[in-house]
Amino acid sequence: MSAQRDTGKIAILASDTEKAQQAQIRLSGDLDLVDPADADTIVALGGDGFMLHTLRDYVGTEKAIYGMNRGTIGFLMNEYHPDHFLSRLRQAQAFNLHPLTMQATTVKGDEIEAHAINEVSLFRETRQAARINIRIDGVVRLHNLVCDGVIVATPAGSTAYNLSAHGPILPFGSGVLALTPISPFRPRRWRGALLPHNARIEFEILEHLKRPVSAVADDTEVRDIALVRVHENRETSVTILFDPEHNLEERILKEQFTA
Repeated sequence: MSAQRDTGKIAILASDTEKAQQAQIRLSGDLDLVDPADADTIVALGGDGFMLHTLRDYVGTEKAIYGMNRGTIGFLMNEYHPDHFLSRLRQAQAFNLHPLTMQATTVKGDEIEAHAINEVSLFRETRQAARINIRIDGVVRLHNLVCDGVIVATPAGSTAYNLSAHGPILPFGSGVLALTPISPFRPRRWRGALLPHNARIEFEILEHLKRPVSAVADDTEVRDIALVRVHENRETSVTILFDPEHNLEERILKEQFTA
């Protein structure tokens, strides 16, 4: 039996869906809850989108986030079982996730910063393919990538959109990021790259007026960009909790053997 952790003060956050709201009512009757600002552990009820939003909100705090799936896929969530919930919470395993920081400069010169747990993605905005130069640590590694877009994914996000774009699944703790093109046209054989987690990635948008591109950090979108810089922020993190029998390492490993 795994060592039990001190849950401290507990708060519950739920998405607006009926399933999540009903789950919040069910669990609230068994717990002595506090406001999220005063909590040590936050229980998130919803789907992966709601979980990502919650994780980003509490990056840099010492709060631990335990999600229970009241959505569809729930890759970042634990299964919803209200019985013996407090015991599960005490036995949960903690994983520290470092977010990606996206710094986007628009064609008008505006600068926007956003954080992502899963991935930073660039997308063409019109029927025109994007043309992008890619620099790694200040060196141009790929000139004039013609594509629908490109993704930088963390290990936690490598099984999401990155996988759908035929990118690699990254083991948790591997210390690498996935750089994955979306429908590349030129160079046709380029299938992406594995980068060290401390790499500084820069995307320069070519012909950005004729071929507009947007950048998205999880669900934060910046349109009409000229330049995007992405790096893993090792100075901050967020703690996510998983049931021992279905933790993040096991999920990522299992996904690699799913047909």
